Amino acid sequence: MNEAIFFFNNVLISGVVLGSIYAVGAIGVTLIFGILRFAHFAHGDMMTMGGFIALLLAAACTAAGIVAPVPTGFLVLPIAMVIAAVIALGIDKGFYAPLRKRGAKPVTLLIASIGVTLIIQGLIRLFFGSGSHSFFVTETKLLFKIPIPIEGVTRTINFTQPQLLMVVSTVIAVLALHFFLTRSRLGKAMRAMADNPDLAQISGINTKLVVRVTWIIAGALACMAGTMLALDVSLKPDLAFNIVLPIFAAAIVGGLGQAYGAIAGGFLIGFAETLAIFNWSILLRPLNSVLPGWMAIPNNLAVVPTEYKLTVAFVILVIVLLWRPTGIFKGAST
Repeated sequence: MNEAIFFFNNVLISGVVLGSIYAVGAIGVTLIFGILRFAHFAHGDMMTMGGFIALLLAAACTAAGIVAPVPTGFLVLPIAMVIAAVIALGIDKGFYAPLRKRGAKPVTLLIASIGVTLIIQGLIRLFFGSGSHSFFVTETKLLFKIPIPIEGVTRTINFTQPQLLMVVSTVIAVLALHFFLTRSRLGKAMRAMADNPDLAQISGINTKLVVRVTWIIAGALACMAGTMLALDVSLKPDLAFNIVLPIFAAAIVGGLGQAYGAIAGGFLIGFAETLAIFNWSILLRPLNSVLPGWMAIPNNLAVVPTEYKLTVAFVILVIVLLWRPTGIFKGAST
């Protein structure tokens, strides 16, 4: 039973947390692709940028003596999301909108997004350096331990306060996005433009407004995902390097242009990574008492080492591209 609880803590809880981060990040990628038809490679760095915006606001709150029952990073998250959304609009107006007016092809916009990535990375390193930062320098990260009332069970179910708030925030964000896309007139216009941009335009839909709202949502959700990841681990300028492949894999697996597919893909990639790096010998070790010596369970039965968990997202991405390029929810062909 102790082994099962260890599995629950390290696979199920970690998978839900990681899947939540990937899902929120992948929604922005898939919305931009669905509306503007190009892969925005700077999205991972927008997540990093959002995390640093939240870090600055949290430091300002700490300096002002503001104390809250939740981590300051979550307290300032709504403000950080608004700032990130405004910056996302500025990035589109300064870099992508002029290219679209000139009739630039999607591959040109993709290359431009790589340039935006380098600019964001450079600015982050210029102002914050290349070291790691933490939201919990002056705060304590609360750890919740739930005992299991079963005889002989010594392990507890463990999760931190930021992890709990991440899952709650993800549920709220997903529900809000669902009602926006299905109930509001603007949300329906976004779905129509994602399905057929030309038909949406001749039908009288304000495509410019749809593009602006897309960047607002993408920027805000990128900030949310980056801040959540930084609250769970640490914040550093190259944070996007470890997350850009999983969120693109999640968007493609779910179906590019499909917001619900991005959510499903995010949790699929998150659980796949935690399952791949889990040491399965811990669950199988009790079998050593009944197995002959030459069949003893090895000390490590992880599918991949922790430092190579990015390969899991890459393998899943390649398989999906070969087997079902449109993804689970049949999005745009990749």
